Amino acid sequence: MDMNVPASDQYDFVVIGSGPAGRRAAVQAAKLGRSVLVVERDKRVGGVCVHTGTIPSKTLRETVLNLTGFRERGFYGSAFRARGVIGAADLTERLGKTLEFEVDGLEHQFNRNGVKILHGAGRFVGPHTIEVAMAAGETRQVTAEKVLIAVGTQPRRPDGVPFNGRTVLDSDEIINLDHVPRSLTVIGAGVIGVEYATIFSALDVKVTLVEARDTFLDFIDREIIDELTHELRDRGVALRLGSKVDDIAIEDERVVVRLDGGRVVRSEMLMHCAGRQVSVGGLGLEVLGVKVDNRGRIAVDPDTLQTEVSHIYAAGDAIGFPSLASTSLEQGRIAACHAFGQRMPPAPRFFPYGIYAVPEISTIGMTEEEVRAKRIPYECGIARLRETSRGHIMGLRGGMMKMIFATDDRRLLGVHIIGEGATELVHIGQAVLNLHGTIDYFIENTFNYPTLAEAYKIAALDAYNRMV
Repeated sequence: MDMNVPASDQYDFVVIGSGPAGRRAAVQAAKLGRSVLVVERDKRVGGVCVHTGTIPSKTLRETVLNLTGFRERGFYGSAFRARGVIGAADLTERLGKTLEFEVDGLEHQFNRNGVKILHGAGRFVGPHTIEVAMAAGETRQVTAEKVLIAVGTQPRRPDGVPFNGRTVLDSDEIINLDHVPRSLTVIGAGVIGVEYATIFSALDVKVTLVEARDTFLDFIDREIIDELTHELRDRGVALRLGSKVDDIAIEDERVVVRLDGGRVVRSEMLMHCAGRQVSVGGLGLEVLGVKVDNRGRIAVDPDTLQTEVSHIYAAGDAIGFPSLASTSLEQGRIAACHAFGQRMPPAPRFFPYGIYAVPEISTIGMTEEEVRAKRIPYECGIARLRETSRGHIMGLRGGMMKMIFATDDRRLLGVHIIGEGATELVHIGQAVLNLHGTIDYFIENTFNYPTLAEAYKIAALDAYNRMV
């Protein structure tokens, strides 16, 4: 390391970015007795996850469901409203409190573990040296034995889209609305687009979802997507699949989208979701010889999270799929452990995927399409959440659980859920799947009554009856 740098500016581990991957890596390295510095360009820690991504969108979702009384409409009818008029201030009040809680908790965690924080934009000026440009205009150089790149992402903003922060917005700007629109066009039916489209639909906003491909969320089991599609159409969401956008313009204070088939979509507001770009600009990766793809994603060894430069690691959004807060946390821990010689067991093959749409979706393991492609003999079991006693008590009208089992050895292959509590329920399936459990676990064990978790037994018995 550069001996010209004061000893106080030399660290065992420097982490660039304080999102899920960065914070978990920093704390893990500190617990291993290493000196750790987190470089964060924003004024407060937390990264995209806390300030513009995961936490804000999920908080908005919960706020909408509570204020509208959406969950109660199964009993009281689609006209039921918990509050008559809902404004932008109503939607942001809970968000402010939630963000404050998240940031305070993270700062306390860093403090308790002796992790130092330096606010500024970091860039490599040498293999082990990082220059940090701070807000006041001063710069400071720090060195590290090992470095983790854990920067977040920013929305891609294609040319030709008239972003103005008021009627044409990207996925970061949508959380700072100054009013609730009466109509909304969402371009891009990826995870973010589907989440926001369904959240605003629950707010009784007229939503049109536009997607250039004929299908969407292709990594999710098709039967689950069919269920989601049916519910969205039932709620009046207009789906324009297989429709490429020719032009976006603002005419008479309305956003006008012209599609390649000749259709025109008009709305008060438009949200453009064209994917996200990793924020690697200005990091100076060229100094290291670390290459990135056209979206800024860094290639790493999937087992160790090392880049092609052995002392430089990358994790989270910086390396691309799956770009989940949950997996990013684990990647950060793996990177820190490997960097300092801590042996790690191999990561489980399957992890849960959660989509916080309305209704929410969660999945783990193989889809039916993947099972068929692998030619594994299988059988499926289905449980409708509304048919459970708990579901009836809650007034659920939709929702289902689908379980897939191998018929030869009875192993659980996949669990796919849509409906209330899906992202919580999936963890039962996760445990059984990663422990190589079989259908017998669900048939022989007792589940609390009345609970939505009973759906596991119902779906397993449904599959069992087809297997015997």
